[in-house]
Amino acid sequence: MSGKVYLTRKKYKELIDLLEKMKKVDRREIAKEIAIAREKGDLRENAEYDAAKEKQGFIEKRILDLENQLSRAQMVEDLNIDITKVNIGAKVILEDVNDNMEITYDLVGPEESNFEEGKISVTSPVGSALIGHGQGDIVEIQVPVGILTYKIVSFSYE
Repeated sequence: MSGKVYLTRKKYKELIDLLEKMKKVDRREIAKEIAIAREKGDLRENAEYDAAKEKQGFIEKRILDLENQLSRAQMVEDLNIDITKVNIGAKVILEDVNDNMEITYDLVGPEESNFEEGKISVTSPVGSALIGHGQGDIVEIQVPVGILTYKIVSFSYE
């Protein structure tokens, strides 16, 4: 994989902590599970051993993925972006023009997006449509269910 991975410092720290836990704790725990399962006899018919080996494979793949992601990480806070417009790292308050409901999104990189937490990717239809716009702009966004029309009430960078 190539290309930069844009992360907030908070998310970077979370991923570093997760990687350390997986290397120092999860690896040891799965090694113990494999050893216990091995002691139970014939490995060809040992479901516990198979499950532990599968879990070990998952952990090792996740460790490699995290190492790759972190090696390509660029902090959003370090980017030289025009903060007079909406861009990655902005908290954006939108008003739905059709029903006057307000919604708030944090614009983040794809690796950090989490819709339930209000974090949307700058590569999503809504996120990419907001980039480069300013306060008061009306933005029409094509999504699978139709066209959304939002007014940018405000945005800030924390």
